[in-house]
Amino acid sequence: MTAKIERNDWMDMMKHFFNRREDIVAEALDGLLLTSAPGQLARLDTYPAIKVIVRADWDKSKVAVISGGGAGHEPSHAGFVGRGMLTAAVSGEIFASPSVDAVLTAIRAVTGAPGCLLIVKNYTGDRLNFGLAAEKARAQGLTVEMAIVADDIALPDLPQPRGVAGTLFVHKIAGHLAEAGEPLEAVAEAARTAAADIVSLGVSLSTCSIPGQAHEDRLGPDEGELGLGIHGEPGVERIALQAAASLVSTMAERLVASIKTDGKHALLINNLGAVPPIEMGVIAKAVLDSPLADRVELIVGPAPLMTALNMNGFSLSMIKLDATRDAALTSAVAPRAWVPPTRRHELAVLPAPGWTDTNKTTTDDAVATAADPVVAGKLLDAVCNRLVAMEADLNRLDAKTGDGDTGSTVATGARSVLALRPTLPLGSAAATCAAIGEALGTSMGGSSGVLLSIFFTAAAQKFAEGADPASAFSAGLDRMTFYGGANPGDRTMVDALSPALSALASSGLAAAAAAARKGAKATGNMTRAKAGRSSYLAARDLEGVSDPGAEAVAAAFEAAAAAD
Repeated sequence: MTAKIERNDWMDMMKHFFNRREDIVAEALDGLLLTSAPGQLARLDTYPAIKVIVRADWDKSKVAVISGGGAGHEPSHAGFVGRGMLTAAVSGEIFASPSVDAVLTAIRAVTGAPGCLLIVKNYTGDRLNFGLAAEKARAQGLTVEMAIVADDIALPDLPQPRGVAGTLFVHKIAGHLAEAGEPLEAVAEAARTAAADIVSLGVSLSTCSIPGQAHEDRLGPDEGELGLGIHGEPGVERIALQAAASLVSTMAERLVASIKTDGKHALLINNLGAVPPIEMGVIAKAVLDSPLADRVELIVGPAPLMTALNMNGFSLSMIKLDATRDAALTSAVAPRAWVPPTRRHELAVLPAPGWTDTNKTTTDDAVATAADPVVAGKLLDAVCNRLVAMEADLNRLDAKTGDGDTGSTVATGARSVLALRPTLPLGSAAATCAAIGEALGTSMGGSSGVLLSIFFTAAAQKFAEGADPASAFSAGLDRMTFYGGANPGDRTMVDALSPALSALASSGLAAAAAAARKGAKATGNMTRAKAGRSSYLAARDLEGVSDPGAEAVAAAFEAAAAAD
């Protein structure tokens, strides 16, 4: 990071990986070139003052297709240079249009007798710089056409809408036709008519940040923006934070209203830079559950295709399909950044294979330990409700040393048990523990769910043999530590569970709760974990922070003791 920036300035900045602000675009393009297949891409010798990436195999025998704009939209535009898409991409600095000289240099480098097509997003700087470069190229005897993309529907009454991610449809269609040897007039006409049939709309939950510049998020914690562009500019309207399905429904309604014709469409689901893949999957499902789905034939994405640096948002783009566009969008290309479309299909659900549990826990009343169903239910309710209530606190504790999900994991397990509560055989300790073990093994997820499932399943076996609670649960702990590998002192839930069960056997539930709390507190003084995710952390990260699993165990025993 640049050493010229004072510490106080860094306090208002997002953290980024870069060397010098002045070099970030050039170095990013170098990274693309160095990681592309040999012989696929090259840069012109005017680089880095003029940043033009071209097809290394280009021989000027076909129509050239050129696009570009400011950096910060990666993989657009250089990521789409290659056979079947762009012939060249011209890059400016972050969110800044390339100069007239840069565009003219690109035109002169790749344009042969068949001519070239410029694909330009509808921003003033791009229109002017690409336009003047086209005029100069024509004056030099080159044949140049231009297609302008204005697909943003955020401001329906705006006479000059912005060009956003729908531009990629035009890149693909024009690139396909040019690769097939079509003349410039046909390529340009197809590009222009395609651009006229595209609608796009974006949304974001935060503003993007530019490396090396102070950042201030204009949105509140419960706000988002609908109808924004790809340069960090404000959206058309502020919206309340809401469920993905609700947000997508609003976007779908506006997109459907803007589509000019009936028939099947291609849909592009574009990640604007910072939405995690799991959330993009949720968004994709919501889109394909919305009224848009009836119009969709091809799906591109979800993927980051035209980003806005690290903007936590996404956009949806649609284009009317015909046979030519369908063939163009589905044809194979060299650029790996392009995501091949898939055809929309219904969700396939296959039946799970059946099986018979030959080792099912016996609950013979003559052998198994009986339980008072009223007392058992009271204890179970108290423990589960306490763990659900602690979800946020345990997540915050876990975030200090882990991924911040222990509270949610434990609460999920507790909720699954509460859901079973009306059907649990509370009069049988064995059957109840077996049912709880089954529920936790399928609902909680992760290693903690499996470990607790082992704990309760093994305890159920001992209860079925007539063991008392302390002995049965101790047997569960034995199996859990055998498979999990953790022992007392390893800074896990075992540090609270083991002393609690020892105290339960000798002194009862209140003593067990006190022992569990003491054990959980002791984990805060353990600066070396020997099991679990904390084992990957340094002592400074663990010091003074209790293990969240141990805290959950202590809280469970305290809730049980209070309800006893």
